[in-house]
Amino acid sequence: MKTPARLIASALCLLLAACAQAPLQPAGADAAGRGWHTVPLPGKTDTDYRWVQKEGRPAIAAVSEGSASMFRMRVAREAAALGEVSFSWWVQEAPENSSVAHADREDAPARVLFGFHGDVSTLPARTRLMFELAEALTGESPPYATLMYVWDATAPVGTVIVNPRSDRIRKIVVDSGPGARGRWREHRRNLADDFRLAFGEAPGRLDSVAVMTDTDNTKSRARSWYGPVELH
Repeated sequence: MKTPARLIASALCLLLAACAQAPLQPAGADAAGRGWHTVPLPGKTDTDYRWVQKEGRPAIAAVSEGSASMFRMRVAREAAALGEVSFSWWVQEAPENSSVAHADREDAPARVLFGFHGDVSTLPARTRLMFELAEALTGESPPYATLMYVWDATAPVGTVIVNPRSDRIRKIVVDSGPGARGRWREHRRNLADDFRLAFGEAPGRLDSVAVMTDTDNTKSRARSWYGPVELH
């Protein structure tokens, strides 16, 4: 019996947030980027990530040309210790005709992802099957839930979007449209509050942090920089 293509695609989607195996490093890692590494996605060309200086701050430069991969590290922050997070990005070029709400156009010039621990056995059978498929494809088990902050082409700031392929990934739009390109955009959010907003439940332990710039669905180009991600 063949596994349905949509189910495989949904399992691959969960890989966008699978936990990194790198050691914990402080926010704003040095120029060597210790603790961060590129995570390929099956069948996709890698986005180019590298550590640089941008306008006086350490930054991850990301260039995507029809590509999709993550730059990721592992963290360990118990739910009771979750507070605010701050991050920044500079978007110079954005993918054409993209939308994080539509599977066939689901690209973004800037994303920051947080992967959370939880009891996978409580999830529906179909979701558990997707988790098993994702683990079989890469040897990594996806997070129980992933909260993603995104820059979208059209969705209003504050919109909460359930990933079209998996409801275990939910997105909050914090920048929208071309108006704020070409400069640093600073964001400070309360992780626990935003998790409750997106998932309707309290978060578990925070296990991973990642950034992602992708244009694989729209076959276009994006160029961005990410400042340090800091947990307060």
